[in-house]
Amino acid sequence: MTPGGTVPSGTADLDALFHALSDATRRAIVERLTHGAASVSTLAEPFAMSLPSVVQHLGVLERAGVVESEKTGRVRTYRLVPDATAPARAWLGRHRLPAEQRLDRLAEHLAGAPDA
Repeated sequence: MTPGGTVPSGTADLDALFHALSDATRRAIVERLTHGAASVSTLAEPFAMSLPSVVQHLGVLERAGVVESEKTGRVRTYRLVPDATAPARAWLGRHRLPAEQRLDRLAEHLAGAPDA
């Protein structure tokens, strides 16, 4: 929230992205898709869960904009959306520098402190 109590624009998209990547199964699916597009059945192979459960995970990833799908005949194929994680990287980057600066000030303070 901003100081005025409003939610910054783009927050819902960022929330959806972090939610999509918060689950280990979905992260494993994303990892598999870094090697190229794959069908639902191929993506489901390593998991001990039903095909509909895998499809639900894929739906979360698709709604968050992490993956996209294409249906050819009876086969639905998923692929990663290029640069889909850019909003998360940007958000993390904005918070990284201030945190590093605080740690640098702490290190300077501790280096100047007399030994106890």
